[in-house]
Amino acid sequence: MQKLTPSTGTKPYSGIFPVVPTTFTKEGTLDLASQRRAIDFMIDAGANGLCILANFSEQFSLMDTERTILTTCILEHVQGRVPVIVTTSHYSSAVCIARSIDAQQRGAAMVMAMPPYHGATLRVDAPSIFDYFARLSDAIDIPIMIQDAPVSGTSLTADLLARMAHDIEQLKYFKIECAGAANKLRDLIALGGAAIQGPWDGEEAITLLADLDAGATGSMTGGAYPEALRAIFDTYMRGDRPAAMELYQRWLPLINYENRQGGLLTAKALMYAGGVIEYEGPRHPYPPLRSESRVELLALARERDALVLRWAH
Repeated sequence: MQKLTPSTGTKPYSGIFPVVPTTFTKEGTLDLASQRRAIDFMIDAGANGLCILANFSEQFSLMDTERTILTTCILEHVQGRVPVIVTTSHYSSAVCIARSIDAQQRGAAMVMAMPPYHGATLRVDAPSIFDYFARLSDAIDIPIMIQDAPVSGTSLTADLLARMAHDIEQLKYFKIECAGAANKLRDLIALGGAAIQGPWDGEEAITLLADLDAGATGSMTGGAYPEALRAIFDTYMRGDRPAAMELYQRWLPLINYENRQGGLLTAKALMYAGGVIEYEGPRHPYPPLRSESRVELLALARERDALVLRWAH
């Protein structure tokens, strides 16, 4: 098992924090044995930390009782080896707060939440978003990360994010995965200054180098090849951008395939192919990965000797 280093185990958190896929059986029930193996693989592969119950974890298909089971199982299994971010998004501030308090009590290092939304049209205005995160901050003692994601359909300006960072005690981390992420990170850092403890990249690292150039200090990625993303990140942070770019270009076809083709099924397909987990499928009605996509994905991973394909052997 990889040991914590000061840069990963202490605040401000930085580095590669992949999203943990939720593993199911063929019948659609939770597979906790596979879940534990997935965690061990991701830590062994170099993840600085982990994020659970995110969109790439299929959180939208989980019952509340299953969320509790997964949070308990994963945090107990991690045993402090790396910090764990628990996603607690919900339209209701009361539900988000309850989820976040529970995550804190179970040992989460941070919680992550999207702004409140529901469906294609139900949104709230900027003052209500501010109040939503202020209430959350008042209820917990661990950092909050805002997930600025296209799926919410909510416009979060850099000015609003910076004001919240200044005025809301626990809100210091920002996962930017909207279009034009690099320039939004630049604006956020310029407006927020020291209040922005964690300007982070997202969206499967498809814009990782541009976002690092803009000042990102962390990235929330897919979970299939942390060793590659960690190498890119660490090389860049050592000041060797040309070498980081060379590594990035090597892995970019796989990163792109995850982002544009395989999506949230990428990590599970590769973990299944490598014997890490027992079943790769999503929970119904999410469509399974097409056989043609699986063949192309595995070819890209094999060409790069991805650790996931040999870790369990």
